[in-house]
Amino acid sequence: QVQLVESGGGLVQAGDSLRLSCDASGGTFSTGTMGWFRQAPGKEREFVAAITESAGVTNYIDSVKGRFTISRDNAKNTVYLQMNSLKPEDTAVYYCAAGYLYGSRTDDSSNYDYWGQGTQVTVSS
Repeated sequence: QVQLVESGGGLVQAGDSLRLSCDASGGTFSTGTMGWFRQAPGKEREFVAAITESAGVTNYIDSVKGRFTISRDNAKNTVYLQMNSLKPEDTAVYYCAAGYLYGSRTDDSSNYDYWGQGTQVTVSS
């Protein structure tokens, strides 16, 4: 059973940066696709970024392209989300997800098997 634990959230001002981390345990981390999703109050959970298996192919939602970077360190069983130039609209609970997608869409939350508990990111204007 894969367990995911997010960290790194917090309260920042617009324009600041944060780096989220997601530590994975209990599974074959290096062969899974890892993703970040977020959910703002009153809104549905939305895809943010994903990085595929050992090849490291990435995908981002348009609103974060050029500002966010997803990366992974398979030796540490950790995936990161570097968030720069944060905006108030980035405020949400950020969730880490893992799954063996086998070519399925990385932006579809239903394709992921495991989820973390979430970490709050709040960006003030």
